[in-house]
Amino acid sequence: MVVCFLIHTVCPASALSAGESRILYARVFGPETGDGFDLTPEQRRLLQKEKLHVVARQVRSAVALSREASGSLCVEAVLGEEAAALGEADSGVFSLGNAELFPDRSVVLWLGVQSLAFTLVCRPHENLLLAEGALRNIARHCLEELRLLGPGAESYSGKACAKFIRSTMQVD
Repeated sequence: MVVCFLIHTVCPASALSAGESRILYARVFGPETGDGFDLTPEQRRLLQKEKLHVVARQVRSAVALSREASGSLCVEAVLGEEAAALGEADSGVFSLGNAELFPDRSVVLWLGVQSLAFTLVCRPHENLLLAEGALRNIARHCLEELRLLGPGAESYSGKACAKFIRSTMQVD
């Protein structure tokens, strides 16, 4: 089961400091967790938002380490080069401990494409090859159809991507 899906920045954007990551889209799947029985809805929302930012920061660090180890840098987006960028994308996986951020142990699968990361948080028993294929497919569609990496897309990408993902990911 997919616990959550994120699209976020991994390279500094103009309005962010070097260590920050901006979440462009986030979707959490499944029932509410019991980690805040006595919290107000606003407090639960803020707690969930902070958990997602922790995942985004960990992925940003993993992407940076992967790129540093391979000698590649964060490159600027070139309109029309999305398919080539996806083919050269960094990818990785790491584990979150028991109840570290989510109720059970989870696995984080990420795909770093130029200045963005596409992230799936899954249960550890999931087929990671299938999850990676789905993640690459979603990333390809987002990059081709929505031009997330194009100039001026920063203000548009969140809403457009949300609409696209809702149309492709049917959750029962």
